Amino acid sequence: MENKEFFAALSDLVREKGISEESFIATLENALASAYKKQYDGGAEVAVTLDAEKGTIEFRATRYVVEEVVDKDKEISLEDAQELDPNHQVGDTIVNTFIPKNFGRIAAQTAKQVILQKLHEAERDNTFSEFSDKEGELMEGVIRKIDERNVYVELGDKKIEGVMPPQDRVATERYAVGDRLKVFVKRVKNNGKNSQIVVSRTAQGLVKKLFEEQVPEIGQGIVEIKEIAREPGQRTKMAILSNDARVDAVGACVGNRGARVNAVVEELGGEKIDIILWNEDPLAFIYKALSPATVLSVTARGERSAMAIVPDEKLSLAIGRDGQNARLAARLTGWKIDVKSASSPEAAEVLAQIEAEENEEYEEETEE
Repeated sequence: MENKEFFAALSDLVREKGISEESFIATLENALASAYKKQYDGGAEVAVTLDAEKGTIEFRATRYVVEEVVDKDKEISLEDAQELDPNHQVGDTIVNTFIPKNFGRIAAQTAKQVILQKLHEAERDNTFSEFSDKEGELMEGVIRKIDERNVYVELGDKKIEGVMPPQDRVATERYAVGDRLKVFVKRVKNNGKNSQIVVSRTAQGLVKKLFEEQVPEIGQGIVEIKEIAREPGQRTKMAILSNDARVDAVGACVGNRGARVNAVVEELGGEKIDIILWNEDPLAFIYKALSPATVLSVTARGERSAMAIVPDEKLSLAIGRDGQNARLAARLTGWKIDVKSASSPEAAEVLAQIEAEENEEYEEETEE
C-alpha cells in the first residue's frame, strides 16, 4: 500500500504536535492494525510495518502450526502448513505478508481517528512529564473555568490545566474566571486518561514558597523556615531560624517597612502572619509561639504537654478568637498547650513556686 501524501500529512501533524518520529511510527502501525481488524471483524494476529521514506505499509498475518485447528484466524493445520513448506512442524510460526483488499476510505478514516487520539495522548503525556518536576512548586495561573465542584487553572506557557478541588480552596476567597493567582502544585498524577495536576491555595507549602519568592536569604539558606501552622484565609504562624548570627531572620522576612511580609499577606488576601523565632528548647519555643500575647511562664506537664501562664488581661489574646491562636501555637510546636490566666488557682500556685525558687537563689547568691 503506497500513500506518500498520507505520510506527508501525518508528518506535518507530528511536527506541529512535537511528537517524536518513533512515537508516530509506532502509533500509526498499531492504528492501522486496529483498523484492519475492525473492518474485517477477524481475530487474526495482524501486525503492520511501515517505511516512512518509501511511503509503504506492509501487513503481516501470523498463524501457528497445530495438530488440530481451533481458531482458523490464528492457526493452520500441520497438513496445510506442509503444503506450503514440507519442512513445517507443529509449533512453527507462519507469517504471511499481504496487502488488504478493499481496505478503503472507511478503514483509512478509522485509522486516522485512532492516530489523532494516540497523538493527543502522547502530547498530553509529554506535557505532564514536563510538569512532573513542578510538584511542590509555586506557579502562576489564570482561572479558565469553574464548575459546581472544582476551579480550573491554566498553568504555564503550554496552558495545561490544573484542578483546584474544594478542600484546596480558601473559604474567604472568591474566584472568578479570568482571575490571575498563584497556586501551590500539590500533586502531579500522570495516569493516562486520569492524568491530573492538583493545585492548592490552602497548602502550607503556598506560604513557604511565597516567602522564598520574597526573601532572598531563604533561597540562599541563610534563613530557614522550620515549621508552618496555618488556618487558610485567617492566620498563619511561621517559625524561622537564622543560620548566620549576623542576619536577623525575622527582619529578613518582614523586610524594609514590612514590604516582604506585606507582599505575601496581599497575595493571601489579607491573611495574618505571625513570624516567630524557632527554638530547639520546646518550652522556649512555646513562649514565642503564643505571640502576640505576653507569656509569664511555661512549664511542662507531661509528655509533650505544657501549661502556659499569661497575664489576666492577655488571656483572650493568647487563646485567640475561637481558640485559634492557642490552636495554631500547638500545631506549630507539636505540644499540647493549656493556657491559664495568672489569677487562676493552678497558675497562681505555679507562679508562687517560681517566685520562691527565685528568692531562694537570690539569698544563696547574697550569702556567697
